[in-house]
Amino acid sequence: MTVDVRALQEKIGRLDGVEAARVVASNGHVEEVHVLARRTKPAKQLVRDIQSLAQAVFSLNIDRRVVSVVQLSDADLEQGMRPALVDVAEVLEGTKAEVTVTLRWEDSLLIGKATGAAAQAIRPRLVAEATIGAIRQAVDQAVAFGIGSVDVVTLGSRRMAIAQVVLMTEARERTLIGAAYVDEDDTRAAVRSVLDALNRFLPDLKTE
Repeated sequence: MTVDVRALQEKIGRLDGVEAARVVASNGHVEEVHVLARRTKPAKQLVRDIQSLAQAVFSLNIDRRVVSVVQLSDADLEQGMRPALVDVAEVLEGTKAEVTVTLRWEDSLLIGKATGAAAQAIRPRLVAEATIGAIRQAVDQAVAFGIGSVDVVTLGSRRMAIAQVVLMTEARERTLIGAAYVDEDDTRAAVRSVLDALNRFLPDLKTE
């Protein structure tokens, strides 16, 4: 059975409290469901609503373990003009690591992934590459990005992430610098440093 991913996403997006949804399916099975929602109901209830919807409308059985729900406050959800960080996840498999970065931009969830060695020294770079991967989904495909460097340093008494990002358009090449204080962990700061470098230009690059 083929899964109508677009129709399923649209139906999930109409559930009470849901702001955006993304479904990943393969070979007739739903492998991932990513949902961004307001805090109007418990996450477990929202997962049950998604399961019930999929079964009733599409005759699909969705395992609750593949449903990822991120709930944000109303204030956070109103900041839609530029990409906002939703989640950073890391999966370790032996010597390799896969980083997944989820962004919200207006009404879309953007998910980027990067894989590399499971080494602490390159972790910020993997996070930065996953962030760029997410952004690429929503901008003009003629635009090219590159990560020059990403470092977590100590400035005075505070730790911060600093990113050097190369932005190439048909008009010119720019080297941009962004920075973000480490308030929670290094990975989230790395994402925000990349966004800080690009945010001034991204609204003009976004596809309709």
